[in-house]
Amino acid sequence: MKIVLEHLTKRFPNKNRKIKEEVIAVDDFTHEIPDGKLIGLLGPSGCGKSTVLNLISGLEKPTEGKIYFGDDDVTDLPPENRGVGLVFQNYALYPHLTVKENIRFPLENLRGKDKLTKDQMDSKVREVAKLVQIENLLDRKPGEMSGGQQQRVAIARALVKKPRVLLLDEPLSNLDARLRLQTREELKRIQLETGITTIFVTHDQEEAMSICDSLVVMEKGHIMQHGAPQDVYDQPEDLFVAKFLGTPQINVFKGEIRDDALFIGKDRIMELNEENLGESRKVYVAVRPEGFVAVTDDGQGQVKNENCLHCDFRKMEVMGRDTSIICTHEAFEGTVVRAIIPSETRPRFIGGEVSFYIKPSKVHVFDAVTEDVIRGITDGE
Repeated sequence: MKIVLEHLTKRFPNKNRKIKEEVIAVDDFTHEIPDGKLIGLLGPSGCGKSTVLNLISGLEKPTEGKIYFGDDDVTDLPPENRGVGLVFQNYALYPHLTVKENIRFPLENLRGKDKLTKDQMDSKVREVAKLVQIENLLDRKPGEMSGGQQQRVAIARALVKKPRVLLLDEPLSNLDARLRLQTREELKRIQLETGITTIFVTHDQEEAMSICDSLVVMEKGHIMQHGAPQDVYDQPEDLFVAKFLGTPQINVFKGEIRDDALFIGKDRIMELNEENLGESRKVYVAVRPEGFVAVTDDGQGQVKNENCLHCDFRKMEVMGRDTSIICTHEAFEGTVVRAIIPSETRPRFIGGEVSFYIKPSKVHVFDAVTEDVIRGITDGE
């Protein structure tokens, strides 16, 4: 089921009665979600992603704008008539009912031509329980199950009516790290098997990038960028998106384009082609942690200085396959620079300084005023 959102806006009254200005949770949100895809709504707390989900489900009514499921305008349609399955962060299971009874509950409320016999309901329950791999837990109650098992029950309950759209509101937030990894893999498997258009709301960018076909990055009710996860990561359109995606976070420096080169502070890190130069200007230079190449000495205790970033070494964290080098730089916009390099290439340090070459494909340059990306400066742009 294709979903089309046209100029959605949602305003709420301000809780502070002394302030008449309304709070804008979603602001002119327009996006098309293709049929059968798993889309991630990603952003920090308060960015409006859950409000968008509530508007799609019908739990909230838009102040302005339209919502279409296929060719059907569902903007004013009640939630129960939209054909959506909704999975909440806290599972919302009935503790006094068994797993079987929890999953069957939505079917018991069907009326008229949609009403099912007991045998038909039991058949649907078994079918969906097998899909989420809890068919041997149907007689248990929620309190007798792990968090991951409870989440599967919640997903089964959402799927049992064969919804046109599946909505997941931070469904993995209450799970520990191992269960989160396992459950997100299961979510992707279930979505692929059912082919249901699915919208997944999360603030965890690693989670979203791992299972979603497409990402919509939000801030203050706006779409900041959308596209395939790797494309958004590799080609952020502004500094907010660059900083939001990636663990550890991207390293941001004050920089400048001048004298045919890109500078970070006093360090000339990259020569630029004539067609990329333009006029000299102040910029932000953002480097992914994996974009550093540690410079080794020349065998005589000297480090080559051309096109290098020179940092003050603080400490080194060996993490098995990779090593994280923690250092500082006078032009860094933050506390410490974090560079991740393969453990086998760990350099020996000369004094208190460590130097790096920068991989052009991992460098993003943003205008210092607008914070929009400047295209064509590096190979990664």
